[in-house]
Amino acid sequence: MARPIVHDQLVRQRLLQVTAELVDRHGPARVTLRDVAAAAQTSTTAVYSLFGGKAQLLTAAVDDGFRSFGDSQRLAENGGLRGLGLAYRSWALEHPALYRLMFGGALASYVDCSPTPAVASEAMLPLMEAVTAAQQAGTVRDAETATIAMSIWGQVHGLVSLELANMDEPGTDWEGIYAAALDAVGRGWAA
Repeated sequence: MARPIVHDQLVRQRLLQVTAELVDRHGPARVTLRDVAAAAQTSTTAVYSLFGGKAQLLTAAVDDGFRSFGDSQRLAENGGLRGLGLAYRSWALEHPALYRLMFGGALASYVDCSPTPAVASEAMLPLMEAVTAAQQAGTVRDAETATIAMSIWGQVHGLVSLELANMDEPGTDWEGIYAAALDAVGRGWAA
């Protein structure tokens, strides 16, 4: 009797990374499991055995992105709201394919594929906690925490998305623009 092939965590991670890159380049509808397997230097059997199918692979790639993003936010939470904002941009610039996969709408038209709500929510928890802590410290005004958090998220997300989409002229100082925006957001929600 033949031994079953075991696909390890390294193969799984490689498949997730390759999936994000291929979908970013070609869109989810044009990427096949054979494409993913070939780019990851493995077989479609590995994809099926680890994920089950294309929709599950795409969901796993998005969830993996949210976990990685959430980890970066947790590492930055001691820096308060500004630290989280800086970490947001840094993570997106380091992982542009994942960022676009998670937030760019590429999967919106692809059926049976969306992030797992608990995973996506967990990634945004550091922002909610930082807003609550700033409110308790009296540095951020007393308003609904979710409203403030989503407003802040919208600001940083918009700027990062524009930067990644190359919506600029050569020499645009995105770092300076981003810092000025973080300052403005801080002033706007100050108590």
